[in-house]
Amino acid sequence: MIGLSPSTYYYQPKRSRASREREDVELRNGIEAIQQDFPRAGYRTVQVYLRRQGRWVGERRIRRIMKQFSLHAEIKRAFVHTTDSNHSHRVYPNLLPGRCLTGINQAWVADLTYIRIVNCFVYLAVILDLFSRKVIGWAISKHIDAELALAALRQAIQQRQPPAGCLHHSDRGVQYLCHDYVALLAEHGFLISNSAKGNPYHNAFAESFMKTLKQEEVYLANYETYLDVLENLPTFIEEVYNEKRVHSGIEYLTPSELEERIKIDPTLTSRFVLQL
Repeated sequence: MIGLSPSTYYYQPKRSRASREREDVELRNGIEAIQQDFPRAGYRTVQVYLRRQGRWVGERRIRRIMKQFSLHAEIKRAFVHTTDSNHSHRVYPNLLPGRCLTGINQAWVADLTYIRIVNCFVYLAVILDLFSRKVIGWAISKHIDAELALAALRQAIQQRQPPAGCLHHSDRGVQYLCHDYVALLAEHGFLISNSAKGNPYHNAFAESFMKTLKQEEVYLANYETYLDVLENLPTFIEEVYNEKRVHSGIEYLTPSELEERIKIDPTLTSRFVLQL
């Protein structure tokens, strides 16, 4: 401005110590609110969620507040195998490598996991759309059997009505290769794909979801009964993971946001092409 030196023009009055401390507390509260839904969120993820709220806070300041108030969470638990690949059913080749996904309902991934309760385990089957990372089918049971996997698949088919040629990828577990499951896939024109034996990296997207589920919900909720799981786990899947949890691989959108955007403007799919 005319007549003013640069130092005068850019001068900002110093905030009082009380003001800075009050702002730090407000930021701490904001970070804690984010970590209520996403307990493993680091400073980069926290910054993304703050910006989605219209709060533009520098990375260094977020790191300082998280360190000052011990807002980091690291959770590790023992791994339990849920895949029984010792069976006589036909195993299919892995069709994922080299595939290029340009939209939803081109490839689905399926997986099973356990949830420890007081006296036993509860089991969860999920199916994700690989393009959007959205959970499109899930089922909970006291038994890790074919019916559990079939329930999740039926839900996904009913919701999505996929075209013939959609790829269904899973590990080599007996639940996914038994007669009834393969017959349902064939009825709807799926291509069937399996991971190599003992190689979870061949189903990395499903494994990643299960890790998120365990660390951001199951280990923190400390479910005690089967009813606890039935009443609470669906909320995390449908309302938190699908609707609120952002993914760096899809430009920090949630799965539902991505699907809604490409529904409104199909040309946007070119920004999210997934080369496997």
